[in-house]
Amino acid sequence: MKKMMIMAMMMAMTITANAMSYTAAKNEALFLSDKMAYELNLTDTQYDAVYEINLDYLMSVNGRNDAYGTWWNRRNTDLKYVLTAWQYEKYMDMSYFYRPLTWKNGSWTFNVYSHYSNKSHFYKARPKAYASYKGGNNKKSDRYYADKKVNKPTSTPTAKNGHSNNGKNMAGNSNSKKGNKTAKPNDNNRHIAQNTTKNSGSGHFGGRR
Repeated sequence: MKKMMIMAMMMAMTITANAMSYTAAKNEALFLSDKMAYELNLTDTQYDAVYEINLDYLMSVNGRNDAYGTWWNRRNTDLKYVLTAWQYEKYMDMSYFYRPLTWKNGSWTFNVYSHYSNKSHFYKARPKAYASYKGGNNKKSDRYYADKKVNKPTSTPTAKNGHSNNGKNMAGNSNSKKGNKTAKPNDNNRHIAQNTTKNSGSGHFGGRR
């Protein structure tokens, strides 16, 4: 009996260690969704839906085998309904969006930070869903987002300029010989993270740090 209790406690500790809290998941989902909104030129309603989908995925991952199993497949299905064909194709080409988690040294690593290392930089204001959505849409019908009205862009935009490792648009930092100024992210958006990612940690959760 004592041995069975110890085994049960060990299993519970493992699940707890690998699971993600709601607060951590929403902050990581916000950072990831913000970068997807920037790179994929999401509309506001797309941004809301993508945030919900990312949050559901992160809250559903309880162990290494969950990362690219059922919940990852559901995430891709939902995103395919929400994104246009060119947006989804671009999404799949970006591994830090398509495969956002990597298990390394006993903990999860968020791959988006390899491209956007400045955790306090955001391109957009928070989606409306950030304040109210608690998760669970991925437990509903697998056509939930197919039947949900989402405004999509009607044309393919020109390619984005590259960005530096601190998450800022490189075009905003380049100095032209003619002294031309390029657009930079809105200063108001740049400081949104002060109330957002302070508690999101170093981009890892579960297991040993």
